[in-house]
Amino acid sequence: MTTELPPSLIPTLPGSSYTDPQIFALEQEKIFERMWYCAVRASDLDKPGSFRTVQVGRESVLITRSRDESVKAFLNICRHRGARLCTEEEGEVRRSFRCPYHAWTYGLDGRLVAAPNLTSMPDVDRTTYGLVPVHVREWLGYVWVCLADEPPSFEADVIGAATERLGTPEAVERYQAEGLAVGRRIRYEVKANWKLIVENFMECYHCATIHPELTEVLPEFAGGYAAQYYVGHGAEFAEDAEGFTVDGSAGMDRIPTVSADQDRKYYAITVKPQVFINLVPDHVIVHRMFPLAADHTVVECDWLFVRDVVEAGRDTSRSVELFHRVNVQDFDACERCQPAMDSRAYRTGGVLVPSEHHIGAFHTWVTDRLRG
Repeated sequence: MTTELPPSLIPTLPGSSYTDPQIFALEQEKIFERMWYCAVRASDLDKPGSFRTVQVGRESVLITRSRDESVKAFLNICRHRGARLCTEEEGEVRRSFRCPYHAWTYGLDGRLVAAPNLTSMPDVDRTTYGLVPVHVREWLGYVWVCLADEPPSFEADVIGAATERLGTPEAVERYQAEGLAVGRRIRYEVKANWKLIVENFMECYHCATIHPELTEVLPEFAGGYAAQYYVGHGAEFAEDAEGFTVDGSAGMDRIPTVSADQDRKYYAITVKPQVFINLVPDHVIVHRMFPLAADHTVVECDWLFVRDVVEAGRDTSRSVELFHRVNVQDFDACERCQPAMDSRAYRTGGVLVPSEHHIGAFHTWVTDRLRG
């Protein structure tokens, strides 16, 4: 029997949405394998032959820099008998990828270049039996891939998310993320469903409870409303905060192209399904989620600074420490929720209070994608 909710409350998804392996498999198929997916930092592929392998939905994707300096992506599967071509998460080859099973060998452009007795099989087309290509785009210094045969509009689905939040694409481009350098990267293993992480990032009802360092720097977050859901609005730094650091001290060199109205403000962007972008005047923080199971999500977080700051070896620890603490606090909260998703008390879900109502739009989006 369903209890009618008072006007202040709206329902969440049921608990099974966060624990059921069949629902997770459907999300892999209809969300992660059909949308643009932020895979790697382009600078990680610093020379021809550099590669990284990334799990996208149910597929392992091999991303490499080709000899012409372009970035290519392929399904990480040998076309012969289906062996995993590269088993390492990252590495470098000189000219080609060689399958360890039967030595079928592929060029950096994915073309089949060699195989035992290949000359005795003149009917085998080396392009047709090359690696299966994956769509690739670059934006903000990251490589985005899409497994769909016909990918959705990158401009609408990815760049449009920034426009929706900040008002214009130029507003996010002023942070020059593609020209910044990675000052620190932290990988988090989170024992929680990916949707719990998205929902947590979308709201600030919890900020006053678990983020004391953050609310010291961004006092309006203590009020419980997520500033990221007001178009063009940035949360202002506290009057006595010199920078976006764990102790409010001065940060690093300001990104020179950041506009005057963006100075001393924090902006946050969600790019569905798996990216969070945080913008402050002297650095950019990018989270990439990799959902691996219904209750297991890897989050890779990059702190990007002006290149001179990183190359000079300057101490960025106070800047990194602030959002690292926020991440640990957030992921601990998500892990606290995950076991309860199987409880009979959460069988039909929970509720969202007014400052969380925008999460309902995310739930509708997920539900609609799974029906599509």
